[in-house]
Amino acid sequence: MRILHLPKWYPHRYDDQDGDFVARHVAASAAHGGPAGGPTRAAVVFAAVARGPLTKLIEEDHDLSGPVPTWRYYYRAQLSGWGALDRVLKLGLWLACQRRGLRAARAHWDGAGPDIVHAHVMFRPAVLAAWWRWRYGWPYVLTENWTVFQPGNVERLGRGRRWLAGWLVRRAAAWTPVSQDLRRAFSALGGVNPRTVVIPNVVDTDLFRPPPAPAARRGLLSVAAFNEAAKNLSGVLRVVARLRATHPDLSLRVAGYGPAEASLRQLARELGLLTDGPDSPVVFLGKIPSAQVAVEMRRAVALVLFSNYENLPCVLIEAQASGLPAVATAVNGVPELLPADGAAGLLVPPRDEAALAAALTTVLTAPAGRFDAAAMRARALAEFSVPAVGRAFGAVYTRILSR
Repeated sequence: MRILHLPKWYPHRYDDQDGDFVARHVAASAAHGGPAGGPTRAAVVFAAVARGPLTKLIEEDHDLSGPVPTWRYYYRAQLSGWGALDRVLKLGLWLACQRRGLRAARAHWDGAGPDIVHAHVMFRPAVLAAWWRWRYGWPYVLTENWTVFQPGNVERLGRGRRWLAGWLVRRAAAWTPVSQDLRRAFSALGGVNPRTVVIPNVVDTDLFRPPPAPAARRGLLSVAAFNEAAKNLSGVLRVVARLRATHPDLSLRVAGYGPAEASLRQLARELGLLTDGPDSPVVFLGKIPSAQVAVEMRRAVALVLFSNYENLPCVLIEAQASGLPAVATAVNGVPELLPADGAAGLLVPPRDEAALAAALTTVLTAPAGRFDAAAMRARALAEFSVPAVGRAFGAVYTRILSR
């Protein structure tokens, strides 16, 4: 079974964590998406604008040593200096990269084309997959993660692109949004497909796991991009400053990076949370690898996610695999991860700092056993693990090819 993956976002030479959730989907489907839960003959073709100087119009990185042969292409950000013309020229370069990648993948498969094209995230990969369906007859699967399609964001796309999104979903051989909430959002755009299967994001349950023995957990953890419009980390900082009046030893460790980092550090300092000593109430960990995030989850009391909007956050799935309760906002797909019984954590309204403070107080003062770490872990293994998600994609691929 040959599966060609076309991602909009994917780890690359400039940022090895960009689109890592897509890479996890690819890895899971490659390892367990074949017959009887076995591997597929997967390949990835990815192209993006270069974030630095290039010696040529297009440069290539390829990795054929791992289980998923991957061809990455980078093309120049500026060509003519005229914005409108450059957009057209860059689209042409992107298509040229995809053509090169397709040739490389077919050569790797001894001249055969893909059985299925799997497009990850709108728009270009899905449009190209739809074109190849018409040109070569290759069916395509469409997986979506993008928060732009959520109500309140989708208006930014314009009427034409909203219609196109719905059309691409309808044309797909299978449609696999990551949450029921995202499925509903696309339904409002006319994106209804009878071959819809909600397949969630995936977590490495070997890496993210509870502590080997009950240990004294300490402090709060935030893992989020420094994007204030989406993540509202400033609200978390204000609530932590407020709670230190009654919990003077409360600390917060923040893992992440992004454009708002300088302003968030400044706010933490103004709130008295950022000091120069080793006992700073807030510690900014910066960009850290998944293995270190897993260590942080095994030492924290709770994860905090105060987002204004989300889809199906990987960090909440990682917390569940680690047996770590979470306090998060009841937005979009988040309630699908934190059930109403509160066994995995607590939900609060977005932007409600008083509610966040109350929920965190509940967690900080909760008796032992209030949150069911074993049940969280069991759910992560059953629904979000690499084998579970890979087999879910495999069932979709098998149904497509059986038709």
